[in-house]
Amino acid sequence: MHIIHTVEEFRAVRARLPSLAFVPTMGNLHEGHIALATQAQASSRHVAASIFVNRLQFGPNEDFDRYPRTLADDAGKLEAAGVEFLFAPDERVMYPQPQTYHVEPADAHVSILEGEFRSGHFRGVATVVMKLLNIVQPTHALFGKKDYQQLMVLRNMVREFAMPIEVVPGETVRASDGLALSSRNGYLTASERLEAPRLYDRLQWIRQAVLSGRTDYSALEDEAIRTLREHGWQPEYVRVCRQTDLQRARPGEADPLVVLAAARLGSTRLIDNLEI
Repeated sequence: MHIIHTVEEFRAVRARLPSLAFVPTMGNLHEGHIALATQAQASSRHVAASIFVNRLQFGPNEDFDRYPRTLADDAGKLEAAGVEFLFAPDERVMYPQPQTYHVEPADAHVSILEGEFRSGHFRGVATVVMKLLNIVQPTHALFGKKDYQQLMVLRNMVREFAMPIEVVPGETVRASDGLALSSRNGYLTASERLEAPRLYDRLQWIRQAVLSGRTDYSALEDEAIRTLREHGWQPEYVRVCRQTDLQRARPGEADPLVVLAAARLGSTRLIDNLEI
């Protein structure tokens, strides 16, 4: 695997490739990232990944400074998964001067759910992903469904800017007890890790209730929140939404649905979702 640190070197490599599938990451990789890298090989014989911890998407009280930087270990995992190129810039390469131009996603898409609790997060995500896509110039870009709202925002960004890129979603990868894999799972204490699968359990309960015919979505959400609180969680939201735009679902609509949740367990914030 070729590890590339500069824009100029990556563009020189890219110019020789007929197609390229791309997996952007912030490093501290787990099996969910590796699954995306493996999936990318179905889109192109050439696969690239990036590792960059993007300051722009972290809020002032979030974990930018303590986010694990594990480049050597991550590079080994990506190479074993068949990734050919790794773009690993530092901040001086990505932001050689202050980033004064930004991508502003549609307010209706980012003022809800995660946007209610992480102001400016998707602005930072969209800006860095736009920059990475301009540098890497992939034909395919892969993003996991675990960050469901992020996937929607980035898919819409690519479409509305007429970028010649196919956005490929990857299914959420879970531990054997159902917990969605996340770099932040490492912050959980041993007892919190035993409790953590309850979030996915509540999503499964809501999914089954809806499939059984219940349309009292608010009551289902409230019951899930109540159960989480009883077990020591601090829920931020549990919400049944339309898959297309993540607006609240209404009884009688024919749109496919998804239930999404975010909650804190101790000092760790976990998110998850489940399509219905």
